[in-house]
Amino acid sequence: MENYFPILMFVLVGVAIGVLPIVMGFLLAPSRPDAEKLSPYECGFEAFEDARMKFDVRYYLIAILFILFDLEIAFLFPWAAIFKDIVATESIKLFGFVEMLVFVAILVIGYVYAWAKGALEWE
Repeated sequence: MENYFPILMFVLVGVAIGVLPIVMGFLLAPSRPDAEKLSPYECGFEAFEDARMKFDVRYYLIAILFILFDLEIAFLFPWAAIFKDIVATESIKLFGFVEMLVFVAILVIGYVYAWAKGALEWE
């Protein structure tokens, strides 16, 4: 049981750090609600459009492309972290480099394709 005590302390401190500011804010913050603050919008004027309006598909397309290329770039970090080991090992020196060149080439082809199709254009 004593092996699990540090884990229990870690969990308790984590919960305290998450809950304590919320409780302190609830107890210490002044509460002066008025009609304007209790309204659905605090911007000072009534909503003039439906909150469920349709977004342009290009918005979603750019968001998906960002996530896609961001994740693909994240695959470069582990390779860069072990690049010194790859270069030091004679048997995989060329293979490790060519493998990443193929990966980057596929990434560039996808980027050029998206650019050529106009997926990155915003009017």
